[in-house]
Amino acid sequence: MENLKEIKPIADFNWDEFEQGEAVASASRKEQEAAYDNTLNNVKDQEVVIGTVTEINKRDVLVDIGFKSSGRISASEFRYNPELKVGDKVEVFIESQEDKKGQLVLSHRQARVARSWDRINEALEKDEVVRGYVKCRTKGGMIVDIFGIEAFLPGSQIDVRPIRDYDAYVDKTMEFKIVKINQDFKNV
Repeated sequence: MENLKEIKPIADFNWDEFEQGEAVASASRKEQEAAYDNTLNNVKDQEVVIGTVTEINKRDVLVDIGFKSSGRISASEFRYNPELKVGDKVEVFIESQEDKKGQLVLSHRQARVARSWDRINEALEKDEVVRGYVKCRTKGGMIVDIFGIEAFLPGSQIDVRPIRDYDAYVDKTMEFKIVKINQDFKNV
């Protein structure tokens, strides 16, 4: 991108020929397309990348990932971060390169979920103990928030002895060990 600032206009360019369609460029169309494509990032759908916040308004946040257009993300996805400002780097998930309007479709929420799944899988592989927040109780156990993902804690796994009052554990942060992940159903 820096070399684009050094490009000077052609001094003897004939604008009349150009307007009539007679102007011939020194480089072929394919060479020009290749030169243009090299200035853009190659992005793939379903990928997490780093982008730069370029604009913030009440409804949307515009994020530039170096693609041909900026992506628009709903401001509600950044509610957890009220200090977000123009120029900040954020992780975004590329849902698709174009929607019906030709706009790049990005999601910050899905990027956070993808990173959380990576961290959960890593904790299972390394047999690590993780911290989690007990959100609520259910019929057979409790729901625990680990890295922003809800996991199920069976009642039989809470303590060595049977637990009668599950409510004593609700709203507490505790240490847990991930024992099993069902990738098909996204269960932890």
